[in-house]
Amino acid sequence: MVEEGPGPVSTPPLLEFLEVMRQLRAQCAWKAGQTHRSLARYLLEETHETLEAIDTGDAVLLREELGDLLLQVYFHAVIAEETGEFTIDDVAGDVTAKMRRRNPHVFADAAGGTPDEINEAWESIKATEKQRTAVTDGIPPTLPALLYADKVLDRLARAGATPPLAPAEQADPAEDLGDRLLALVAEGRRTGTDPEQALRDAVRRLL
Repeated sequence: MVEEGPGPVSTPPLLEFLEVMRQLRAQCAWKAGQTHRSLARYLLEETHETLEAIDTGDAVLLREELGDLLLQVYFHAVIAEETGEFTIDDVAGDVTAKMRRRNPHVFADAAGGTPDEINEAWESIKATEKQRTAVTDGIPPTLPALLYADKVLDRLARAGATPPLAPAEQADPAEDLGDRLLALVAEGRRTGTDPEQALRDAVRRLL
């Protein structure tokens, strides 16, 4: 009786996907013509579609959108690989090392503490790594306005500044509205409410 050898070894999905993206770059004219800059809009679109999937609570849809988001990551990595800038392994290696550095309560002998204390330690380690010199360093001004305000207020609070609580009425309607929105973001921070998500949910209730 002849014993059969082991069956074919299947390629791990992530490696197979990498080869698919490399082949598409080589053989698809549209994909071959893309750059980091030309793909930026698609990364933004896929991010918003992923957020929409999260809002719906549909796991099947979320799985699909995460795949589309992953496609963007691999697309950029393959472009960078072609120019010798970096590879997808470099991307994974960097973020793995970052997670180990910024979670010493898991990967080192630091104390864990509460979720707030863990987050505070993360921000402290991050600030040291980034060598920040200004409060707003590292906060993209192109963020959605409520999220941008939330992050700026967080940085100000860490620097010992007091966020606005009850703004005085302004003569300029735009300034008045801006101050009141900023105060609402500060209120959200006090109550542990994400203002961006709260507004998104409120709009969804209208539909």
